[in-house]
Amino acid sequence: MLPVLHVCSDNEHIQRQQEVHVVMGNEACDLDSTVSALALAYFLAKTSPTSKAAFVPVLNIPRSDFALRMETAALLRQQRIPDASLIFRDEIDLAGLHQAGLLSLTLVDHHVLPRADAALEEAVVEVLDHRPLERDRAPRCRITAELVGSCATLVTERIAQGPPGVLDGLTAALLHGTILLDCVNLSPAGGKVTPRDTACVTLLESRFPELPARDVIFKALQAAKFDVSGLTTEQMLRKDLKALSSDELALGISGIYMDLEVFLRRPGLLQDLEAFCQARGFAGLVAMTVSFNERSEPFRQLAVYSQREAVRSAMCRVLEEATTPSLNLQALPSPWPCINAYTQGNTLASRKKVLPILRTVLGTPLGPTAPEEDVALPPTPVNSLVDECPLAQAVPPLCPQAVFERVSRIAAGQPPASLAPGSPPK
Repeated sequence: MLPVLHVCSDNEHIQRQQEVHVVMGNEACDLDSTVSALALAYFLAKTSPTSKAAFVPVLNIPRSDFALRMETAALLRQQRIPDASLIFRDEIDLAGLHQAGLLSLTLVDHHVLPRADAALEEAVVEVLDHRPLERDRAPRCRITAELVGSCATLVTERIAQGPPGVLDGLTAALLHGTILLDCVNLSPAGGKVTPRDTACVTLLESRFPELPARDVIFKALQAAKFDVSGLTTEQMLRKDLKALSSDELALGISGIYMDLEVFLRRPGLLQDLEAFCQARGFAGLVAMTVSFNERSEPFRQLAVYSQREAVRSAMCRVLEEATTPSLNLQALPSPWPCINAYTQGNTLASRKKVLPILRTVLGTPLGPTAPEEDVALPPTPVNSLVDECPLAQAVPPLCPQAVFERVSRIAAGQPPASLAPGSPPK
């Protein structure tokens, strides 16, 4: 059975409930966020028999963006988990559930909701994250924040400490592959692995010796993750995007899986960068590229883009002068005056470590902004603002009853009903 099916194993039980407990990852919706949401929702459902809630894992992107998460799609496909069994952010009305008093929310792989979701903060009852906390939460909110390489490690520890038999082979395979990919196959050169990550991989392998060899699963997932053939520049930029914002400024940082020189020579790059930033209200954008040398070690480079010289200079200054950690940047020739390019000598400084550095720009005075350069954030989550997103097309999201019906059908092994309101059941 699928983890999402485990969440709703009793069809009649779900039909009776009036509450929904959503487990949701961050807006990048990478493999770590996806698997952490699926596995934790499954665990909560199996270990909370007296709860009145239906436990629903939600992927925090529109369904149309799922094709860009190649490594996630590859692992789920390998484990025979169909896309139709997944529930995406544009298919559930979280605000409506909250307003009706039906929503509890657990956040995995992040702990700060975007401003557009600020009203949902009241519904947050638990956080599992592997980065430092940036804000305090109400005492009733259970918090697990540990500096490990993968949030899936924290989920694995949680499940392993639970009742015997809850951890099954399918969930173990998802967690195993995720930790290996996140922690660069447990290689210290990747700068992410901790002893706890290694211990969880070892634990999963000891309980499920049929799991694929580490090298096999890591190479397959990494190949899928770095396969950007056929993607447009806009798709590359939003594939792995994080946003930072203040009341007056918004910045983006995108993970790009190719050599920087190749990226900078893409046809129409400047027009694509400007359109991307304008659509999302970004005053500037950092493209953080990663590729691998002949020894399979990560090689990082940075491109800093902004049409506003003051913004670009401020971004470059904080990145160049950073000491916690130092990025050891060396300037590279750039073919474009609005782009500064660098080689990042400190290859251990992943985007997670660069984000706090870049955030300091938000408090930097940059002078008056012309009206046409206003950078107010769009009304929907930054990572979800795409042309195909139903939020931009006025398509009504699922109501609570539709969620219950959809999850019930999945639990019963039936094809999910159409997502369109008023559509006849399949």
